[in-house]
Amino acid sequence: MAIPAEVKQLSSELRTQLQEHNYRYYVLDDPSVPDAEYDRLFRELQALEAQYPELITPDSPTQRVGAEPLASFGQVRHTVPMLSLANAFAESEVLAFNRRICERLQKAGLQHAGIDYACEPKLDGLAVSILYIDGSLHQAATRGDGATGEDITQNVRTIPAVPLHLRGSDFPPVLEVRGEVYMPKAGFAALNQRAEQRGEKIFANPRNAAAGSLRQLDPKITATRPLAIFCYGIGQVDDMFAMPERHSELLACLKAWGLPVCPENKVVNGEQECLDFYAKLAQKRAQLPYEIDGVVYKVDRFDWQQTLGFVSRAPRWAVAHKFPAQEEMTQLVDVEFQVGRTGVLTPVARLQPVFVGGVTVSNATLHNMDEIARKDVRIGDTVIVRRAGDVIPEVVSSIKEKRPKNSREIVLPTQCPVCGSDVIRAEGEAAARCSGGLFCEAQRKEAIKHFASRKAMDIEGLGDKIVEQLVDEGLIRDVADIFVLRGSQLAALERMGDKSAENLVQAIAQSKQTTLARFLFALGIREVGEATAKNLSEHYGGLAAIMQADVEMLQTVSDVGPVVAQHIVAFFRQTHNQEVIAKLQAAGVQWEECDPAQKTVGPQPLDGQTYVLTGTLSSMTRDEAKAKLQALGAKVAGSVSKKTSAVVAGAEAGSKLTKAQDLGVDVLDEEAFLALLDKLSS
Repeated sequence: MAIPAEVKQLSSELRTQLQEHNYRYYVLDDPSVPDAEYDRLFRELQALEAQYPELITPDSPTQRVGAEPLASFGQVRHTVPMLSLANAFAESEVLAFNRRICERLQKAGLQHAGIDYACEPKLDGLAVSILYIDGSLHQAATRGDGATGEDITQNVRTIPAVPLHLRGSDFPPVLEVRGEVYMPKAGFAALNQRAEQRGEKIFANPRNAAAGSLRQLDPKITATRPLAIFCYGIGQVDDMFAMPERHSELLACLKAWGLPVCPENKVVNGEQECLDFYAKLAQKRAQLPYEIDGVVYKVDRFDWQQTLGFVSRAPRWAVAHKFPAQEEMTQLVDVEFQVGRTGVLTPVARLQPVFVGGVTVSNATLHNMDEIARKDVRIGDTVIVRRAGDVIPEVVSSIKEKRPKNSREIVLPTQCPVCGSDVIRAEGEAAARCSGGLFCEAQRKEAIKHFASRKAMDIEGLGDKIVEQLVDEGLIRDVADIFVLRGSQLAALERMGDKSAENLVQAIAQSKQTTLARFLFALGIREVGEATAKNLSEHYGGLAAIMQADVEMLQTVSDVGPVVAQHIVAFFRQTHNQEVIAKLQAAGVQWEECDPAQKTVGPQPLDGQTYVLTGTLSSMTRDEAKAKLQALGAKVAGSVSKKTSAVVAGAEAGSKLTKAQDLGVDVLDEEAFLALLDKLSS
């Protein structure tokens, strides 16, 4: 049936009106019509689209009710990693942060009269990335581990505040927006009220509600949840886009394109104005319509951000200043000692349940025996419980005035509560450890869980409960036993069918091909995290060289001090550890290695130089070009500055090429770049 021209015109006008009303409501916070009028327009468009389905467009305001349920979430690789932020809990830490910024800028020869900081409330929600292609919402993903997240596109499309198409025409063809999805306090209260009326489980706090809503496999459920978003930055962006000079200017662009930006954001100058902003926001925290747990300070100038750079997985130019944790009083009923994967005994307080910071807390950490003595905490005491950083519950102190006569001192056990081995506490160390090593079931389970975790060997499907069953059944005694498991053994486990067993066997086989950095991290060596494992891998190139290195040699590796070096040497000197590693390699666990004898020693030809890549190269990908430059000692940056040594410009190079020419930075076309690589590699 042909659609009358006037109907087409009316539907187009209704879509435009509704999109404008959404922008005024969610972005400008200045609605121009009452809700009833918005609802009338919405129903009118809905009726037209029902009569003429051909009128429905992907970005129509009516297309937010959710698609068909998903079987599972796919994975999305973040082109630009979603980094974490360092935390500050005290004024002194903020002052130290500002001092480090000033010192680094001064060292780089950059003069200033106080640093301009973009201050933003730290929302208590879920970080997401939203990719727009030619202005239309293309894909959305969770933060995940920072490198890989979950595909939640259909769920994010249901959030009314998220534009399905950007406003205006000056947005980049490719734009990845970063933001925080949250649930407003009023929406959270209404959601829990409905759940209570239906006899359903209620959510503990708005953050849990937002996270649970976004990770629904059925988008129709997400569509019923009162979710909102504030955008705070960008990730991937088209090279043709001329980036603003400041973070605050970028936020203004996002707002102009129809993306909600927090109205509390403000640019201040210097450390004291940061602290003033923090104090004012803390005062109005309870009156805000959404939950926040602190303030984020970011150096406003992008060129200074580039100069300051990053450390591990966090930028040096930003910090999250957390609000004081919420505290409550309760009784310490008992203390149990948990044994971790490295054998450390941690005293855990069993508490009379108490509601703190949005959750019911019945357990809290006491850290170690030194802390127990310092705080003078006893069993039976009335204690103050705090959710440190609003996350980890801890016992802050006891209230001596309320101490009962029958209170009992907390005593460190002499034998491991799991395996009965002697408990050892080395001189000068706060931690006490079980001496049972691999004989201790608790350490065995935790070591295997860590080994199989996402950032280690990434064995999909080998979760905590399955590991515990495998150890309890005697099927795994060390991590190498994972790789000789048979499908029939797995299928016999509780709640594990033939198909699940087959999938797990395949996942185990796939995990055999890994990287040296992941393998080192998976071994669970004390204080060897992801960054240290990566540094060791890049420095030595092979496992044998690391195993043979002494304490002095290891300290030549970036970020490896004497204590970490001693832990590494002690680990590899243990016969049982050597045996397990040999078993793993015999089972087929492998990675690419560089022959230490062929490893380049001494300075690299491009040491101290900074290169920028732009445009498309016909002979290799950008990642390959970046790797080749880094192998020659160069640093590869994302933006051009006066400090840039050269810009490599491929086909369709954009604003980076223009900026390089304006600044007089050397520009290499692809032919010149290949000639340089050939010359320096020969």
